[in-house]
Amino acid sequence: MPPDNNPKHNQLLACLPDVEWARWQPLLEEVDLPLGKVLYESGAVLRHVYFPTTAIVSLLYVLENGASAEIAVVGFEGVVGISLFMGGGSTPSRAVVQSAGRGYRLSSHTMKDEFNRSGPVMHLMLRYTQALITQMSQTAVCNRHHSLDQQLCRWLLLSLDRLRGSELIMTQELIANMLGVRREGVTEAALKLQRAGLISYARGHINVIDRAGLEARTCECYEVVKIEYERLLPKAQAT
Repeated sequence: MPPDNNPKHNQLLACLPDVEWARWQPLLEEVDLPLGKVLYESGAVLRHVYFPTTAIVSLLYVLENGASAEIAVVGFEGVVGISLFMGGGSTPSRAVVQSAGRGYRLSSHTMKDEFNRSGPVMHLMLRYTQALITQMSQTAVCNRHHSLDQQLCRWLLLSLDRLRGSELIMTQELIANMLGVRREGVTEAALKLQRAGLISYARGHINVIDRAGLEARTCECYEVVKIEYERLLPKAQAT
């Protein structure tokens, strides 16, 4: 299997005990996750959960007037579709691929059965859900109390933590939609980071040059989320 197509490049799948992994492996379906693909819409019944390996998925809340803001981001550390096994079956948020790549999906029926076994899968998914809720809560606080410059740094760092690399392919318009701000504000904030030598930005490609500088410039919200994910989720090496 080519390295990029290994399901164990997803941290949750890599943490499954051997017995559960043997049961899951033949049921996982590899999927392409192109930029902008909608995995589920607000209010829709979820048919699958998704485990990204090389893609990033944004969870967005969309208002009646079409405006949107990102409430969380999911990459190789997690799973998209927690409402399926948490008992809701649907969610008011929308899931959209933010950075193209690949991943794996599992049917809703299988995911529910696995969760209801009340074994290692349930405990792993509950810990991940707690980490995701922390990210959502901290995003709300950050968007209310911190500058756009700090929010952009936080967003870049959280996105990078969910990719294997230092480059993001993302237009300023899409970043503005994620942060729920005007594009002009993102342009100004990105230029500040570029002039400071922290990033380079051209034709939708964002390269992080000085990660330590970004971490020093962002607010405490990034560190709160990072520490909680490290505390709650077990480490596993992809094979």
